[in-house]
Amino acid sequence: MNAPHQRAYVWQHSSWPAWEYDSEVISASLTQARLQQGKVLGKAQVIDMSGDALTQVVNDIWVQEVLATAAIEGHKLDFDQVRSSVMRKLGMATAGPSPRHVDGLVDVMHDAIQNFSVPLDFDRLFRWQSALFPGGTSGIQRIEVGKFRTCQDPMQIVSGRPGKEVVHYRAPDSRQVPQEMAQFLAWFNKPSEIEGIVRAAITHLWFETIHPFEDGNGRVGRAIMDMAIAQDAQSAVRLYSMSRQLQENRTAYYDALKAAQTGNLDITPWIDWFAKQFALACIKSERIIDQALEKAAYWAKHVTHSFNARQRKALQKLLDAGDGGFLGGLTAEKYCKITGVSKATATRDLSHLLQQEALVVRGVGKATKYYINVSGWHQKGSDEGAIV
Repeated sequence: MNAPHQRAYVWQHSSWPAWEYDSEVISASLTQARLQQGKVLGKAQVIDMSGDALTQVVNDIWVQEVLATAAIEGHKLDFDQVRSSVMRKLGMATAGPSPRHVDGLVDVMHDAIQNFSVPLDFDRLFRWQSALFPGGTSGIQRIEVGKFRTCQDPMQIVSGRPGKEVVHYRAPDSRQVPQEMAQFLAWFNKPSEIEGIVRAAITHLWFETIHPFEDGNGRVGRAIMDMAIAQDAQSAVRLYSMSRQLQENRTAYYDALKAAQTGNLDITPWIDWFAKQFALACIKSERIIDQALEKAAYWAKHVTHSFNARQRKALQKLLDAGDGGFLGGLTAEKYCKITGVSKATATRDLSHLLQQEALVVRGVGKATKYYINVSGWHQKGSDEGAIV
């Protein structure tokens, strides 16, 4: 007797898209995820929900999420531009300029969370994808924007050099996409009894499996994932760093997606992995909340001190880097680069910050290094570039 034919991808299965999973197998991971989520929510409730501390938390998480969801696709965005765009979206008056493609990504992510109760439809998804490519190009290549892909060639995810490409996944043909997306959106918009984290995991996998756009599928797919998480929490406040967690485990993320998109429709391993990542994302959010409280306490301590704009910019840079995020400490040369001033002005500014106890100093002469004066910070960690 011949063995049954092994289908390459889940969408080729006769039961597609009837996803299956073992609730008992994933129960431990889901319990841990909910436990960590509860800790985040508890800490968020401790701080004034309308105060500066929570605003700082939301801002920090937003910035990291925007940077991360772009980085997963290999796009490195400028930290300051992202921060300015996020601040403007959150209504903070000190926001600076930012380019259209950064604003577009922030707009998409904001709409997914802020309007989580508004049903998804084709038009909204088209506007999201268009916002990612304001010039109608990806790099210098013209792409289809504001509509589902129509290309005749197979939509494939590949790696490797030309001539030696490795195909990791092939999505349904373009002519199938409208019907596939209509089925997905009907499921997504319908009230569901599925456990919220499980639903978010299925949501992201299902969308990425269809891969409906010529480009931007990852960023749009993670926005829909965020929307599902917001629907579960019934909250428009972004308190979780899920894209950052996926970016830090990018290889495992792609491997988990690939495994779930291949073979049968049992996605128990994918949901289990996703729940564990959500738990880890919550742990990182806890740390962001802690750091925001530390930043708020720092500025409150120095509220009566007269720092100029240059000094505030440098101090904010150090605070944004976090404990140990500015390897080697701040030097006069680095201060010049951050603020654009001369060495003499940098020396005067730094001396004033030392007098105000805003900084602490280590070393002498050319070995002089300055660190932010936050109690409990060890000032050890990764390269300075980590802050961007």
